[in-house]
Amino acid sequence: MDIKPLILIVEDDKPIKKFMKVSLEAQGYKCIETEFGNTAIALIFSNNPDIIILDLGLPDIDGLNVIEKVRESTKARIIVVSARGHESEKVEALDSGADDYLTKPFSVAELLARIRVALRHFNGDSNSQNIAQSVFQVKDLKIDFEKRRVTILHEEIHLTPMEYKLIELMSRYAGRVLTHKYIIDEIWGSYFENETQSLRVFMANIRRKIEKDPAQPQYIITEVGVGYRLVDE
Repeated sequence: MDIKPLILIVEDDKPIKKFMKVSLEAQGYKCIETEFGNTAIALIFSNNPDIIILDLGLPDIDGLNVIEKVRESTKARIIVVSARGHESEKVEALDSGADDYLTKPFSVAELLARIRVALRHFNGDSNSQNIAQSVFQVKDLKIDFEKRRVTILHEEIHLTPMEYKLIELMSRYAGRVLTHKYIIDEIWGSYFENETQSLRVFMANIRRKIEKDPAQPQYIITEVGVGYRLVDE
């Protein structure tokens, strides 16, 4: 018997919350819900959902605080749904550890598509954990996948969750050019459009942290007009 994915809906707008719950249950998903961020944190730890659909504007704490409190403790994919549509707010949510961002208003079809993408990533992560290498190293850069730790010359480099996801992806394909589209599809899902500028921002931040001279990078190479490559030697 198939185990249905469990989805936690965190939304304080009751009509939208009901709309999402009814729509998702009609597709066979199991749903739990709350309108409060603090309750959401407790539900995440007690119920271990597969997907978290999270509004940012909650009555007790901001949705970003929810992400920051649970991101390191859950493998659930976090889909932010918010009326905040500005580029900076989207980047902030993704950089805090959200996996996807859906701007209100949205259709049922789009929400279901984002959930399918999230579940593919969730299942892929679970299936690959045991076979993936535990450490990647090139020159003075070392990535410990089990500890999610990045070091240069044994000095730990603090990366945000989104920065870590990007460098982890590139390390899995070290030496190969990853196109902008491929990286965006893998990190945010194919339903994100026009995220190239956000990607450039994140890459610039990573370079500032790991490169001696970000203008002359030795680790992350830009292939102009195509994408990025993490060196492998």
